[in-house]
Amino acid sequence: QVQVQESGGGLVQAGGSLRLSCQVSGLTFDKYAMGWFRQGPGKEREGVACSEWRGSMLYYVDSVKGRFSISKDNAQGTLYLQMNDLKPEDTAMYYCAAKTGWPCSAVGSAYRYWGQGTRVTVSS
Repeated sequence: QVQVQESGGGLVQAGGSLRLSCQVSGLTFDKYAMGWFRQGPGKEREGVACSEWRGSMLYYVDSVKGRFSISKDNAQGTLYLQMNDLKPEDTAMYYCAAKTGWPCSAVGSAYRYWGQGTRVTVSS
C-alpha cells in the first residue's frame, strides 16, 4: 500500500522560509516522479515542482523559480520543498503526489498517489 504524508506547513511572514517534507512509502517501481501541488483560496490546483526519483528531471512553475527548490533523500524516501522569500500569494494547501514512470508532469491527473496536504499561510 502506497502512503504519502506531507509535513512542515505553517504560518510565516512574507519574506520568510519554510521547508515541506513528503514521506512516501510502499512504492515498488524503479521509475517514478514526485510532485508538489498547491491550491490556494478560490484558485485551481497548480503544479509547483516535480522531481524524478532516481532521475534528473526537475520542474518548477515560473512563479516559484529562484525561490523554491526541491530535493530528496533517496535512502529515506523523503522529498523536500524548500520555500524561500515566501509571498502572500504562496498561501495554499500544499500536496505531495507520486506518479509511476517518468517524466515529471505538472498535471495533477497524471499522479496516482496523493497525501492529505499541509497548509502554508503567508502573512503580509
